[in-house]
Amino acid sequence: MTEQQLPTWADPSVSPADLDPQGVSRRGLLRSAGLFGAAFALGTTATPALAADDRHLGGDDPRLAYLVGDHHIHTVYSHDAKYTFSQLAAAGARYGLDWMVFTEHSNFGHADYGAALEHREILRARAENPRQLIFQGLEWYIPAAEHCTVFAAPGRHEVDLLTQFESAYDGKLLGYDKGGPADADTARNEAHAVKAIKWLAEQRRKGYVDDVLVLANHPLRLGIDSPHEMRAWRDAAPEIMIGMEGAPGAQGAAIPGWRGATSMRGEYENKPSAQSWPGYPAEAFLTYGGFDWATATVGGLWDSMLAEGRLFSITTNSDAHRIVFDTWKNGDWPAGQIFDNTGKLPDPVNTDTPQPSSDFWPGQFSRTHVGVTRYGYRAVMAGLRAGRVWLDHGHLLDGLDVRLKRDCDHGRGVTLGGRLRVRKGEKLTLNVTVTTASRPNSQGVLPELAHVDVIRGAVRGPVADRDVWQAPDTRVVATKDVSGRKGTYTLRIPLTAGDKPFYVRLRGSDGHRNGAGYLGASIDPHGPIPHAPGDGDPWADTWFYSNPVFVDVAGA
Repeated sequence: MTEQQLPTWADPSVSPADLDPQGVSRRGLLRSAGLFGAAFALGTTATPALAADDRHLGGDDPRLAYLVGDHHIHTVYSHDAKYTFSQLAAAGARYGLDWMVFTEHSNFGHADYGAALEHREILRARAENPRQLIFQGLEWYIPAAEHCTVFAAPGRHEVDLLTQFESAYDGKLLGYDKGGPADADTARNEAHAVKAIKWLAEQRRKGYVDDVLVLANHPLRLGIDSPHEMRAWRDAAPEIMIGMEGAPGAQGAAIPGWRGATSMRGEYENKPSAQSWPGYPAEAFLTYGGFDWATATVGGLWDSMLAEGRLFSITTNSDAHRIVFDTWKNGDWPAGQIFDNTGKLPDPVNTDTPQPSSDFWPGQFSRTHVGVTRYGYRAVMAGLRAGRVWLDHGHLLDGLDVRLKRDCDHGRGVTLGGRLRVRKGEKLTLNVTVTTASRPNSQGVLPELAHVDVIRGAVRGPVADRDVWQAPDTRVVATKDVSGRKGTYTLRIPLTAGDKPFYVRLRGSDGHRNGAGYLGASIDPHGPIPHAPGDGDPWADTWFYSNPVFVDVAGA
């Protein structure tokens, strides 16, 4: 597979005068990481060999640049969306995305016609704009549960993989999903979901595709993704099922006066149903600062999975179907045509009148940043699998670099998704380098970061109760007030290793909406809080989150 040209901001032949402010900022991050120019090479995801003096206790940490992307986007090849592939690809480029995954809903029309039709468009786009990394994917209806992003590395079997998977394992097509003719909570359906993930892993193992990844979408929107199901998916193939949306799309759903008096960000306005897992509280069906309750609750479901000592990543994305304030509507069907016999909606038409909607354009509001050492499709997938991921809303930050190191060590330590080996009682330093927003976002607001929170949790190993959703040893252990700070600066946070393994993760916001976390102020004194129904201006409540860094204690 041919790798792609460097993005403009990483190309040394492009004058800084031709870059926007954020491009200049990202180029600066490349320089500081020693990756600018030839060092940020095209090619495979392999990391260059390390010198002997770099092989220090604590592991090896590659120098990184962060590529910005969105793994959940719908076009006219989804039965409930609206825009052409070209409209969305162009929007992603306009808002600075380096990579995009088009994840059409599974459907008989998609499996029979749409997947192949879209693939032709994607191949043309890859040829015409090789600086933009465009993946083809699928939004999988998980048997007995909600949805997942499934996508593969480009290659001759990428479409065949998706359609074979869709036909054999999709809950909607099989009638195994929520609301289908079969009971959505049966052991058979849950087992089929696990079998599906194992099948994907086998296709990667035998080389049918170079790579494939799966991420759970909007996990608590309906509350039907139980903790034991999420653990079962992860355990089936942790190299394939790598995480979940920490924040859903549809972030414009509760713009005041826009969609309705009961609307919530993410379209999380559902109450528990007969199919919801009964162990979730009513508060789980809301977003907090736009983030899913599973992620936003310090000591909650995400932390309970991390406390097992296993990486489970978070992401964010647009889930683009219908863009807020946009004036396009679906076109009319020609006589005799429907989605099932075409696999594609008619192209939209412009009405000059804003249409019902909840979403932002890809990259306009929600961004997932993935640390890479090279530029290319496999590099993005390798970065996601390694957990080198942070995410922001509203373009809150231009850059974030996280390194945890032993104070007695001259090396750089480890970064997001990594593991640091230490001794009991050792002194550690968490170095958090922030690059503040350098330009207004599409709302015309120059975002300002107000605080950075350090969250620490004990690692207790595998749980006996697979439905546990709390991690009682996790809490906010430090908060840094960074109000008014501009440019690039580094926070140095001291930590001490105890006699048990642990992890640390980061969070921060613009400081506009904070309150006691769901599990109490002693655990999270100023976390994200829900907005009032119908009154959730997303631009006035923006956050960033990072993946964890794990610390293993010798002898523990």
